[in-house]
Amino acid sequence: MISSLADPRKHRYDSAMTCPDSLSRRRFLGVSAATLAFVPSFAADSRAQGAAKEHRFEFCTFTKPLQALSFSEMAKTLAAMGFHGIEGAVRPKGHVLPEKVDEDLPKLAEALRAEGLSFSVMTTAINEVSAEQQTEKILRAAAAAGVKRYRMGYYQYDLTRPIRAQLAEFRPKLKDLVALSRELGIKPIYQNHSGKDYFGAPIWDLAELLSEHESSQVGVAFDIGHATVEGAKAWPLNFALIRPYLDTVYVKEPSWNDNVLGWGPLGEGAVDKGFYQLLRESGFKGPVSLHVEYLGQTDPAKVPAVLAAIEKDFATLKGLLS
Repeated sequence: MISSLADPRKHRYDSAMTCPDSLSRRRFLGVSAATLAFVPSFAADSRAQGAAKEHRFEFCTFTKPLQALSFSEMAKTLAAMGFHGIEGAVRPKGHVLPEKVDEDLPKLAEALRAEGLSFSVMTTAINEVSAEQQTEKILRAAAAAGVKRYRMGYYQYDLTRPIRAQLAEFRPKLKDLVALSRELGIKPIYQNHSGKDYFGAPIWDLAELLSEHESSQVGVAFDIGHATVEGAKAWPLNFALIRPYLDTVYVKEPSWNDNVLGWGPLGEGAVDKGFYQLLRESGFKGPVSLHVEYLGQTDPAKVPAVLAAIEKDFATLKGLLS
């Protein structure tokens, strides 16, 4: 498997991001001013914005690199770009902290609604029903705020133990979580993340556990970037296997330099563009989440550059899916 060429943890872009609370007031206000200066340039091209809004897919972007912005600034900027919604993190060190979910999640949802945006996907660290993960509190607040789906936290294997025995351990956790989510009116989805010990990385294991549930109750966030890392030539097979449970699509671009895995601009790396043709020809009409994290995730000063990269990659994405 391609992932054996490099340790994915060295390039893990799903690590925690510093929250605005840790910024100095001067630095944060500087970032805010620079960001707001971007908005007119995005809004000026109303034709491009309209084209995105009329697209059959629900375009959103992962807001992890934008956590230095206020809810309102982020919503205004992404709406001006033409996105339909966001994928936002409600987890430790996320855009909304679990302990403040009752207070802050409604504020984020309202900021999005004010700009005509949806909370398309809520990213969480939840992979079981437990007090430690504050599962019911977070999911109940999300459902009340109108969130329809959430990305689960990962299950991980202990490679010193039999794999199938661990599937048996994951099974009841998933079953209980699906049951609670159904009761609350929110759908869990699971991302195929590359890595030597990630449940779902090879797809077959994820498909096996999901087959015990209805696709209306639990789904997959199919990540073509991670699917490429794990099987550059096998992604069509993996996509076909998991297709009945497809709920959301994640797009990002991996590449290798001297066998070291990295990430970069959309359309300029290793992802087979045939994937976008396949997606166009399918009947899929759900969220397509653009992940742009290759410029860094923790430096608020990079937010303007990140926004420019999001704009560029979004244009590429719309072209690939048109």
